[in-house]
Amino acid sequence: MFGDLFEEEYSTVSNNQYGKGKKLKTKALEPPAPREFTNLSGIRNQGGTCYLNSLLQTLHFTPEFREALFSLGPEELGLFEDKDKPDAKVRIIPLQLQRLFAQLLLLDQEAASTTDLTDSFGWTSNEEMRQHDVQELNRILFSALETSLVGTSGHDLINRLYHGTIVNQIVCKECKNVSERQEDFLDLTVAVKNVSGLEDALWNMYVEEEVFDCDNLYHCGTCDRLVQAAKEEKSKPDVNLKDLQSEEEIDHPLMILKAILLEENNLIPVDQLGQKLLKKIGISWNKKYRKQHGPLRKFLQLHSQIFLLSSDESTVRLLKNGSLQAESDFQRNDRQIFKMLPPESPGLNNGISCPHWFDINDSKVQPIREKDIEQQFQGKESAYMLFYRKSQLQRPPEARANPRYGVPCHLLNEMDAANIELQTKRAECDSANNTFELHLHLGPQYHFFNGALHPVVSQTESMWDLTFDKRKTLGDLRQSIFQLLEFWEGDMVLSVAKLVPAGLHIYQTLGGDELTLCETEIADGEDIFVWNGVEVGGVHIQTGIDCEPLLLNVLHLDTSSEREKCCQVIESPHVFPANAEVGTVLTALAIPAGVIFINSAGCPGGEGWTAIPKEDMRKTFREQGLRNGSSILIQDSHGDNSLLTKEEKWVTSMNEIDWLHVKNLCQLESEEKQVKISATVNTMVFDIRIKAIKEFKLMKELADNSCLRPIDRHGKLLCPVPDSYTLKEAELKMGSSLGLCLGKAPSSSQLFLFFAMGSDVQPGTEMEIIVEETISVRDCLKLMLKKSGLQGDAWHLRKMDWCYEAGEPLCEEDATLKELLICSGDTLLLIEGQLPPPGFLKVPIWWYQLQGPSGHWESHQDQTNYTSSRGRVWRAASSQGASGNEPSQVSLLYLGDIEISEDATLAELKSQAMTLLPFLEFGVPSPAHLRAWTVERKLPGRLLRTDRQPLREYKLGRRIEICLEPLQKGENLGPQDVLLRTQVRIPGERTYTPALDLVWNTAQGGTAGSLRQRVADFYCLPVEKIEIAKYFPEKFEWLPISSWKQQITKRKKKKKQDYLQGAPYYLKDGDTIGVKNLLIDDDDDFSTIRDDIGKEKQKQRALGRRKSQEALHEQSSYILSSAETPARPRAPETSLSIHVGSFR
Repeated sequence: MFGDLFEEEYSTVSNNQYGKGKKLKTKALEPPAPREFTNLSGIRNQGGTCYLNSLLQTLHFTPEFREALFSLGPEELGLFEDKDKPDAKVRIIPLQLQRLFAQLLLLDQEAASTTDLTDSFGWTSNEEMRQHDVQELNRILFSALETSLVGTSGHDLINRLYHGTIVNQIVCKECKNVSERQEDFLDLTVAVKNVSGLEDALWNMYVEEEVFDCDNLYHCGTCDRLVQAAKEEKSKPDVNLKDLQSEEEIDHPLMILKAILLEENNLIPVDQLGQKLLKKIGISWNKKYRKQHGPLRKFLQLHSQIFLLSSDESTVRLLKNGSLQAESDFQRNDRQIFKMLPPESPGLNNGISCPHWFDINDSKVQPIREKDIEQQFQGKESAYMLFYRKSQLQRPPEARANPRYGVPCHLLNEMDAANIELQTKRAECDSANNTFELHLHLGPQYHFFNGALHPVVSQTESMWDLTFDKRKTLGDLRQSIFQLLEFWEGDMVLSVAKLVPAGLHIYQTLGGDELTLCETEIADGEDIFVWNGVEVGGVHIQTGIDCEPLLLNVLHLDTSSEREKCCQVIESPHVFPANAEVGTVLTALAIPAGVIFINSAGCPGGEGWTAIPKEDMRKTFREQGLRNGSSILIQDSHGDNSLLTKEEKWVTSMNEIDWLHVKNLCQLESEEKQVKISATVNTMVFDIRIKAIKEFKLMKELADNSCLRPIDRHGKLLCPVPDSYTLKEAELKMGSSLGLCLGKAPSSSQLFLFFAMGSDVQPGTEMEIIVEETISVRDCLKLMLKKSGLQGDAWHLRKMDWCYEAGEPLCEEDATLKELLICSGDTLLLIEGQLPPPGFLKVPIWWYQLQGPSGHWESHQDQTNYTSSRGRVWRAASSQGASGNEPSQVSLLYLGDIEISEDATLAELKSQAMTLLPFLEFGVPSPAHLRAWTVERKLPGRLLRTDRQPLREYKLGRRIEICLEPLQKGENLGPQDVLLRTQVRIPGERTYTPALDLVWNTAQGGTAGSLRQRVADFYCLPVEKIEIAKYFPEKFEWLPISSWKQQITKRKKKKKQDYLQGAPYYLKDGDTIGVKNLLIDDDDDFSTIRDDIGKEKQKQRALGRRKSQEALHEQSSYILSSAETPARPRAPETSLSIHVGSFR
């Protein structure tokens, strides 16, 4: 039932890592799990410390012990910080116990650790792995505490709470002389074998007389002879067995109701029971108990183990064996089961009105039924150690359901700080484990060209990065993309795409909106193509792996008139679908007939060619084994330059084509402009260069001041090739062209770089430079500025990305080019403008103010006449609501850039933005009258709160843009506040009043009822006389928000729709809420005329389009099969000790 009792618990092992054929993976960086539904904390097992955990939990749930320990402050116990000082007296064991109890009470974690406590005991890892006796530990721990508390106000803590005295009396029956001997005790040992219960065991050992007679006479000192005598043991003060019985306080309702039922022959109508209670205690049930325990009939139902109601609940009687359990802790060596009453619930704050039994098994705390306890503690598994607490002990009212009661201030502060840190770590861990990045490629911004999809403008503008929770469904993802793409019209299909050398290709359409993203097997960093599922730019798109575009290098002989003397092999890239026939190559090159050779992969150096038989010309490229980058040679079978043998049989190798073209680009007079140099893949570049100089009949001096540079198909000179390379190492293909140029090739420690000024680089305008790879970015920038004739310090370098656009700036000016992975052949761009210093941000500032129906600013109608230096004004449909009768347009007006430290606060950013020249026209009185939003997709995105929070903590990134919204008065939004735009519907007109900002506090729950109450209070209307709805502008729809609650089954813990910040509402800052006053408007419709027009347009565009196909995903279920672990043999017990310093 309880599994391995002494197994080591690994808190860093994730429970969801079990699977068929999978090994456990440790996640050391994950924060500890929060408390479970019991809201109680367990204690982690260090290997064999289950007996210690059981004792500590018992002491923790003894309020008198816990609070007496908490009452000792740092002035008596010392401080942790001083424990290593030689003269400091730090009582480390009580301090560690205090901290552990505080963690068990207040720290939101599933289980606390006893490592620090056992370290204070002086235990080693061997001690922590051994099993010991819990009673022995109890005595040793109490002794260690007594020693540690010497000289403090808690010196008598153990004696005051647990000490007792037993008096052994022997009475002579002759002279009545009494002989007494006293013994101190902290616990009582009783024999439970062959006794019916604990009361009988105590009676047999400490109350019942033992008679000395017959052969066992007693020698009386007074009589000076053997006489009959009687021996008995009494506690001092007497042990009152009634205290050990299972009774609660005399005024507890359970005891009073039980007494009444016993007096009334155990059967009474429920109504009369309440009257007799009033007569017995002088006060009614409702006045004394209803607030804490609820109605009388409900109280009887909750205690069904004691009271039995009739079927119609009109009469009640006691169960035959109904009795109240003693408030005690039953312990075995390895676990603890205890009963918790409402006043004694240190970890609970939920107002539970009846006792509960809990099973504490190291880290796990679970409720347990009373009948399961009876089954567990019987026979050989009987309770080993019992702790009792007097039932008459009263708890102060302020201690009830208050876990912070009695805890010292410094521990309260420490636990509060630890809880905040835990929440932060869990949020970061949850975000890291359950979110991933998706790259959204927007169909309208792509066109089909050369066999694949390519962006119309640039890759940056056509692709959006989206961070999303992978636990959400595909429908949630589609809804979020709809909200982001307000310009989208018609059907939306999401497909998995991949970037291949030819461009972007669509592989699979995602279907099944109810499936989570994990179930759809979408990977982190996946490319998602957003389109209508049919065409892109009017071209029907084929999808799937079968028609994947292949980028092939096609070589054919150029026999034009200019090159009759030296036929050159021209290499050009072509894209073909993988399922196309090989013969389509001839059609693409407009060659009526010819022979196709493919490069044989098995030949060394890739210099072998194999002809494709005519009967295989109808096979596909994939069937021929061609991949991206494969080479194809086309030979005209009827040309003069045929590569046929004299016997007119097809050759299977192309060794005759092992040559290179070298052009003379040294600007020196020569008879030849181009020569053909024979070579193999192992020929050195130096040998080819020397041969070319001889063929051109140039000066021998060029041997020391020249280099070879490859020429691409556009005629551009590429990076020089080092002389020490072979053709294979230089990745030069046979038949390619090289240029003989002046100047030495870079050495192995140098880089050959292209650079240009500005981001709009025209082909052929790049300049060249050779620098050391160890040069810093700063020095490289100076050399490039000098070579280009530019002056000033307001420049920085950016690396050109693969889309031929300016990429990320090289921010680390002191870093070397090698450290930044700059390679020969890379292009660097000289961009005007200085980079902000390290730790600073360059933030573009935009002005954001809702426009009225006329399109002008509400407060400054002449603001739109202002033209910024960049001339940028963004306008898009707003999801933030309307400022007039119809939803407004969001216009963002560019004001300028500011440079600010990441450690600066949001208020300082606002203040610095107000110094921009265009800002002065708006007349904003202070930064408090500005609201800050991030700019995402050219729209206001995340609302930034807390003016005093540093910008670094917002995690804005280096490309952040901020828009500022004017306010009539300052505001202070909390982390649980949601800012909404509310509009009241005008009856009979299907329009709305201008929007008003409403702040909704979700701290008490983001439910529909909470929002309805807030809106009703805001507009001074009865809550039952309003209806509210959220506006989705991309769909032209209003979704009503109802507070109706359906019947919830036992298995359904929470209704999803109740939480408005989740599906389907996804309520966030800036959303529009429509409000309808039912006192004057009984129309069920929320829509406007503009919504009708928008929906009609959407329907017209959707006609004739194919609906997205939903793929069926079978969810595989893996059954965890685990073999039973054999029980470990117990190691022999060794002596247990706790090391304590001297404080006398």
